[in-house]
Amino acid sequence: MAHLIFTQQLARFLPVPELATDARTLRAALDTVFAANPRLGGYVLDDQGRLRENVVVFIDGRRTRERIRLDDPLRADSTVHILQALSGG
Repeated sequence: MAHLIFTQQLARFLPVPELATDARTLRAALDTVFAANPRLGGYVLDDQGRLRENVVVFIDGRRTRERIRLDDPLRADSTVHILQALSGG
């Protein structure tokens, strides 16, 4: 099963689960998580269902570039990290 890991920065605002899923795409995996925790979805996706500008996703160590469809495939042994991009000066 693919394993989803959310950044601990989100833990300041709400519980951030680690989740094992048999979803075949990133979108399906995120939909599963957000169905159980809609508030978490609001931190990750905008009102159009796209990744927020300050969110980055890595699947098996590679940054996903698809921010709208989120149709990146997941393998049964994939590890997905959902992170808030940090900026500052």
